[in-house]
Amino acid sequence: MLNALVTNLAAGEEAQNPLLPAWYDIVWSALWFLIILIVVWKVALPKLTAMLDERSAAIEGNIAKADEAQKQAEAALDEYTRQLAEARTEAGQIRDAAREDGKKIVAEAKDAASAEASRITTAAHTQIEAERQAAFVSLRNEVGTLAIDLAGGVVGETLTDDARATAVVDRFLADLEKAK
Repeated sequence: MLNALVTNLAAGEEAQNPLLPAWYDIVWSALWFLIILIVVWKVALPKLTAMLDERSAAIEGNIAKADEAQKQAEAALDEYTRQLAEARTEAGQIRDAAREDGKKIVAEAKDAASAEASRITTAAHTQIEAERQAAFVSLRNEVGTLAIDLAGGVVGETLTDDARATAVVDRFLADLEKAK
């Protein structure tokens, strides 16, 4: 290129700027630039815009879905927390009721045991009193028989009259009781 410049200068031709292309190159380049610009503007740009709009809509839709999912998760967490608090309250009430029932059962068992012990004690006292009365009657009969035999030995005759024997035994026992 430098040779062409030097040759042109030597020939006396007007020197053309080596940085500027020839006029026909500028025309053809401008024509192809316009064709490419029109194709990009009419074909590629609408497709690119449509694709970007779809992406934008998809991203906005996903953001909306994520917001909705987050709201649902927060609502579920609130519901879970509420149910957990209710369950704890209910468990506390059940535990308190069970304690009260346990106290009632223990109190009823104590009352039943006291009543049974009282009944057994009363029955035992009644049985002891009956046995004491039976022993007293048996002892009275034996003492009466012995007293009659002794009295008959002292007096020298047999006391066969029941009324008289009973009177003697009663008087003897009364004297014994007074001696106590």
